[in-house]
Amino acid sequence: MLESAAALVSEYADLERQLADPEVFGDQDLVRRLNKRYAQLGPTVAAYRAWHAAQDDLAAARELAAEDAAFAEEIPALEATLTETEERLRTLLLPRDPDDDRDVILEVKAGEGGEESALFAGDLLRMYLRYAERRGWKTEVIDATESDLGGYKDVRVGVKAKGVAEPGDAPWARLKYEGGVHRVQRVPVTESQGRIHTSAAGVLVMPEAEEVEIEIGPNDLKIDVYRSSGPGGQSVNTTDSAVRITHLPTGVVVSCQNEKSQLQNKESAMRVLRARLHQIAQEEADAEASAARRSQVRTVDRSERIRTYNFPENRISDHRTGYKSYNLDVVLDGELDAVVQSAVDADEAARMAAMAEGSA
Repeated sequence: MLESAAALVSEYADLERQLADPEVFGDQDLVRRLNKRYAQLGPTVAAYRAWHAAQDDLAAARELAAEDAAFAEEIPALEATLTETEERLRTLLLPRDPDDDRDVILEVKAGEGGEESALFAGDLLRMYLRYAERRGWKTEVIDATESDLGGYKDVRVGVKAKGVAEPGDAPWARLKYEGGVHRVQRVPVTESQGRIHTSAAGVLVMPEAEEVEIEIGPNDLKIDVYRSSGPGGQSVNTTDSAVRITHLPTGVVVSCQNEKSQLQNKESAMRVLRARLHQIAQEEADAEASAARRSQVRTVDRSERIRTYNFPENRISDHRTGYKSYNLDVVLDGELDAVVQSAVDADEAARMAAMAEGSA
């Protein structure tokens, strides 16, 4: 497995040669693709070189130790360095989710629990917006339906990285584990007796697709326009600016009403539609793949109840990874990295095990 990195080093060198060729810069789309791949391979190539250097240093120390015992004292530290660089390289060589470099469209929907669920959906939205801010990502509310008390019945947000993200640091690579049912336990603002209630909200995360990647024929769409409405049925627009798009081949329906312009709402709806169609295509591809392939990509089930937010105990628990901490207030303020990392680590461990099983 580690030796296979040599092919990536060769590809990296070839990319350097291409990017040094002035003629290449006549095709900006090609330059963008080359730079993206070059940035993706950089950490793996650096890890491969560090691993080779650690091997050479250890071999030299062992050779010198045969002549001078003083060099033997360096061997344990050099062995530890070799193990560390090897594990780093193994992790980077794991088969990657092909969407890991993508931006995302994240959707939060109120579920069981009525108004309290909508308020919790608002809490989740703020958590993700603060998390994105902490990681230097750009966010944009694409569409939202507010509830009477200021929560959200549903809300969609675009999350974009600034520039080319390091492997594992793009929005999809981090946020894909957030999809599923999120449960909250607390005393609702509407509860007069002080009783703890349990409600839930759903989170859907989709990798964002480029327009050129998803082919949608004009006859594949049914487009309806209607008047936007706000909380409690209040009209928020006096024109038919809201747009509902039905993709006839799949039956996928997307609606947007956040913008005042019908054209802007249509563009937003198409953006969400492309993301959903891309996700459907990827899920179909995964279903057709082997069991080994499926175990390497998206091992965390998004359909299950994934997490509980217990306010009385200030506790957050991830039911897939076993992660638990008593700093819920901090997590809801956007300090989500430790929770997300537990899912990343569980995913990597599962893929490592699948690789070991496949090579056995």
